[in-house]
Amino acid sequence: MSDSLTRTRAATFTSADVAAAVRRLETDLIMVAQSTGAITEAKAREYAHDVEALAQAGYLKSVDLTLLTGGSSGSEVKAVTYYVNEEAGGLAASRPGGVLWPRVDKPYLRIVLSHTRAYDQAAKQKMSSKLTISWSATDADTRHLALSQSGGRNYVSGAYGLQRSDFQ
Repeated sequence: MSDSLTRTRAATFTSADVAAAVRRLETDLIMVAQSTGAITEAKAREYAHDVEALAQAGYLKSVDLTLLTGGSSGSEVKAVTYYVNEEAGGLAASRPGGVLWPRVDKPYLRIVLSHTRAYDQAAKQKMSSKLTISWSATDADTRHLALSQSGGRNYVSGAYGLQRSDFQ
């Protein structure tokens, strides 16, 4: 038996749909970790766990991954942003991939989650025991102005999707 989530009158999807879309993001994240050496595969799985927990609860708006060279305040090399689409049933599903990023000097992988308005203080308290990463607020600019948008992919299951935009 699976749980059914309904966000709007037109979009219905199950928790299994959310999990399936997030698994594709997780595969991307593991590829980024392995190719760049910026984080371990285990850490990539921890990040994916939290993304899924927030997505399942309806609190996730987007996920931004950015590879920086020269440490946390360095220059952007590559990036992807995954936007939640709860009416994605009409989109063609893509396979994970296209994120074998380069090894750079002092690699740093910045991961920024954006939340829905429903993620208020009560929701944060409710979710705190379900998250594995100690997340903190950031003012990082995720518009990737120094990079060019270069395509993307759609990770879709049922009406739930993560639409990926790539930047290089």
